[in-house]
Amino acid sequence: MKSLEKMRSNSETIALLYHATGTGKTVTAVMDAKRCGGRVLFLAHTQELVNQATGTFRKLWPSVTVGRYMESMKQPNAHVVCGSVQSVALHLESFRDDDFDYLIVDEAHHAAADTYQKVLSYFKPAFTLGLTATPERTDDNKVILDIFKNTAHKLDIRTAVEIGELVPIRCIRIHTNIDLTKVRFNSVQYNIRDLESKIYVPERNRLIVDTWLQYVRDKRTVVFCASVKHAQQISELFREAGIRAASVSSGMKQSERKEFREKIVNRKIQVLCACNLLNEGWDCPEIEVLFMARPTMSKVLYTQQLGRGMRLYEGKESLMVFDFVDNASQYNMPQSLHRLFKLKEYRPGQLAVAPGGQKAAEAELYAKGEKPEALIDWPVDATDYELVDIFNWQEEAEGMISQSEFVRRVDVQTETIERYVRESKLIPDLVVPMSEHRTFKYFKEETLEKYAQQYGWTLIDDSNRKDMFMDMIRQMDMSYSYKPVLIKAILLYADERGRIKLEDIVSYFKTYYEGRRSAGLTVEKKNSIFAKGGYTDKEAERNILANPFKRFEDMQMLRHTKTLGIIQVDESVWKRLSKEEKAEIEKICDEKLKIYYQRFGK
Repeated sequence: MKSLEKMRSNSETIALLYHATGTGKTVTAVMDAKRCGGRVLFLAHTQELVNQATGTFRKLWPSVTVGRYMESMKQPNAHVVCGSVQSVALHLESFRDDDFDYLIVDEAHHAAADTYQKVLSYFKPAFTLGLTATPERTDDNKVILDIFKNTAHKLDIRTAVEIGELVPIRCIRIHTNIDLTKVRFNSVQYNIRDLESKIYVPERNRLIVDTWLQYVRDKRTVVFCASVKHAQQISELFREAGIRAASVSSGMKQSERKEFREKIVNRKIQVLCACNLLNEGWDCPEIEVLFMARPTMSKVLYTQQLGRGMRLYEGKESLMVFDFVDNASQYNMPQSLHRLFKLKEYRPGQLAVAPGGQKAAEAELYAKGEKPEALIDWPVDATDYELVDIFNWQEEAEGMISQSEFVRRVDVQTETIERYVRESKLIPDLVVPMSEHRTFKYFKEETLEKYAQQYGWTLIDDSNRKDMFMDMIRQMDMSYSYKPVLIKAILLYADERGRIKLEDIVSYFKTYYEGRRSAGLTVEKKNSIFAKGGYTDKEAERNILANPFKRFEDMQMLRHTKTLGIIQVDESVWKRLSKEEKAEIEKICDEKLKIYYQRFGK
């Protein structure tokens, strides 16, 4: 909390609290909000997280009213409102933008999603705090720190274990004969159909159950599965073997989820097979064993699953993680405990993450060929040893520039870059095969600079993007009249952050072209929908996004957020544009349009 107080004293208004699961992020946030004293909005994306936060606020800040805002429960006037981001986003008109002094975003790695962006862009609190255990690059390539700007405090899993905030982790690797080498993937996810065809096989499911029967017995276990069907199949196999097991998924009611949690705590259930439910917002410190039976390339997802078993509990010496290791290529290799923590050496059951002294003492026993006391009941051999391939192309690509980013960094069009790559005029530093016919291509920064110099391209960054934008406006090519009309609409409707509703742009286009038609002037070329007339708003929107917008998007000057229905001028451009420059842009657009229509004699 001292870090947060110091940031506010330096006039910072937004920060990120990065703490591993189970280390008290919510408690820290509640106490800091209480210290500030003003009204609070707590945002989360599941009912469990909202309910947990409500309970924490009521316990730690009993002097104020704490309400919920989700589904049928609407209590917007409480001093503290704990709400689902979906409900709040749908009812923003129920709130004033200055209703809250302190905004907390739980599981902040979701903050790049459009629903969160809609809420974050509406409210104007004095301070915003994001909470996360996984501050990784998100699927849409936004980095959380781009949104939250500063890290108030960092406590990762390894550090939390070393200082005793979380239990140590042991690991047993179970090799399967399943081949994932030809499963297609994007940067963080497998193609689900490809994956299903490979892992939904009786042999692999049976191996999961046999592993539990051989190694575990009587310890509370969660098996992370790839789908609802997968979870049901495996839980059924456990029951056939006489093990009390159940499957749970995100489609279940909250009351059902709570019931299953109580059953596993009371040992009425020994094994819980989960799909997309226990990744976030589910606390059960009693869990002693995790089966990672869902292959995933996502560091975020693997870390979330790992966090479900790492909370401290009396008598719990460590968490045992079973990694089911399928055959994969270097480029589509799933996450595992050893890859996550960069551990090259493996002995079955050995401490993977633990305080240094504890690991050193155990290493001495292994050196003598002796099994640690904690593993006496586990059927592992102390002399077994394996080297683990921890190559991670995502880490190798970190800091590199993707081909799409390459396009945004130079003043040439997408088609030119694609052609130069095909003709080997541009040689990527890293090529990642995604499937038989598709690859990811990455370039080092120095490679980008080399090619820019070689081909006379201008490099674009925040320092010169505004100047590039102004140059684009001054040099606008005029195949059609669309570009200056788009820019004029933006100048008229943009808010202080450079955001414009797409519907306002469509309205402006219709008003502009229908005005020319009414005045008896040439509307556009004959093949233009605006010249033909009778077009719908949707057709006008498609035309705008396909023609005038695309070039500005390629140059990273404009961005379209589809789910919010807005177009946004790059913030580094918009905030640097002076009133005089905006007036100049308006004047250029008018002159371009005048010259354009002179071609038609009107």
